Amino acid sequence: MTSSDGAQEETHAYTVRLEMFEGPLDLLLHLIKKNRLNITDIPIALITEQYLEYLKLMKVLNLDIAGEYLLMAATLLHIKSKMLLPASSEGEGEEEETDPRAELVRRLLEYQQYKEAALELEDRPLLDRNVFTRLVPQEAEETEEEERIEVSLFELLEAFRKVLDRARLETFHDVTLEPITVEEKIQEVLSLLQKEKRSVAFHTLFPDQASRTTIVVTFLAVLELVKMKAIRIFQAAAFDTIRLSLF
Repeated sequence: MTSSDGAQEETHAYTVRLEMFEGPLDLLLHLIKKNRLNITDIPIALITEQYLEYLKLMKVLNLDIAGEYLLMAATLLHIKSKMLLPASSEGEGEEEETDPRAELVRRLLEYQQYKEAALELEDRPLLDRNVFTRLVPQEAEETEEEERIEVSLFELLEAFRKVLDRARLETFHDVTLEPITVEEKIQEVLSLLQKEKRSVAFHTLFPDQASRTTIVVTFLAVLELVKMKAIRIFQAAAFDTIRLSLF
């Protein structure tokens, strides 16, 4: 029994449901983009390994992994096993037609087109949002918020993993940790953003001396705030620092 057991039990008792965010096809598209891969020629071994790493990270966070994530993992492993089989000797044309990746590529291309169409519709002017002008005090105009590129769940998970990798190893003796709940961390993050009045860098939520348990609880609080639409996660430019602001 360690002094951090209470905090760990609190973390494991808290569940964030992923259906509020994105699904397995979104994760695959993220990995393809991250590795700068050709979607029609996916290196299954690499993608499968990275996909399973994300599932492990979700398990660490006690995220509610829907069955579709596990089904996709099984699909990737099945495709990987089929691609390890000796090539057919009946001709290249038939081999190309029976590429084990073909159905997955078709689904990804179809889903990508769907997402692009949805984003295009979202960018169109909407009544009361873009059509009518809104009177804004001069002070607000002078503090115009920076340009924002929305950050996906998986980009946020990537940033979290880097923070976790840098975290110091917890000791299991002579350590006194005050139990902290996700609800308390939610209030801490909101108070910080209200105090700053502008966006803050994601990594500043995790001091160097923070324990792994505190890091996990803080990240769960951030996810919950995103789900509540209380905060926005964004970058000023692609691959720039991830930042948080009040909605």
